[in-house]
Amino acid sequence: MSSVDHYENFPVASVLCPPRLRPPIVAIYHFARTADDIADEGQASAEERLHQLATLKSDLLNGLQHSGPVSPHWPKMLTALWRQINAFDIPVTWLLALLSAFEQDVIYTRDQRRYADRQELLDYCERSANPIGRLLLHLYGIEEPKALAQSDAVCTALQLINFWQDLSVDTPRNRWYLPVDANLKDELRFARELMNQGAGLVHQVPGRAGWELRLVVQGGLRVLDKIAQTDTFLHRPRLNVADVALMLWRSAWMRPMPPTHG
Repeated sequence: MSSVDHYENFPVASVLCPPRLRPPIVAIYHFARTADDIADEGQASAEERLHQLATLKSDLLNGLQHSGPVSPHWPKMLTALWRQINAFDIPVTWLLALLSAFEQDVIYTRDQRRYADRQELLDYCERSANPIGRLLLHLYGIEEPKALAQSDAVCTALQLINFWQDLSVDTPRNRWYLPVDANLKDELRFARELMNQGAGLVHQVPGRAGWELRLVVQGGLRVLDKIAQTDTFLHRPRLNVADVALMLWRSAWMRPMPPTHG
């Protein structure tokens, strides 16, 4: 699955991340990576993976409800996460949504199940991708409905772009993210529309993080360009130095949309 790539979008230990937000961002990142590894790495059976994910969920909730011993399975990771949840009032609902998406990945892979249509895939993205953006916006104190909607659009677009660039990797592993009724060209267009809908968020995220988000948005759009030029069922597109230079130039020239008057 492309989620590992997706979680790399966390500005972990980045010079662009405010120092006070590094601990909660790192804690959330390690939680997501732990769950991703359970779902995706090693030789465990689907039933073993589902059991471990259920245990992770139980340990997470038990640690929040009780002041007893830490988790015997992931003590360091969960202790750090509990501390940051309490310090920043992090909504646990979004962490549980991530676990739900990982569980779905395991089940769909085990059953070689495909997504029937775009809406079914978007429901998955609401749990696998959108919580990441909402968690980060929460840490930055951004709660406006418009900003949350823009974040959802960007995160879903990034998740879809990861899917479309990784078809040559995911399909042989029985990870079928292209819906049965879908045309790839239409899905690329839809992902671009979503990214453009959410691009205005870069002007609401403060400071250096807003500039990092500009690169994330422009990187996603550039990867879409590369996918359109590549048979991603056979090859994964790659960005080169010229692509990065173009992304930087386009990032610098992102301007707020003028207000509309009704």
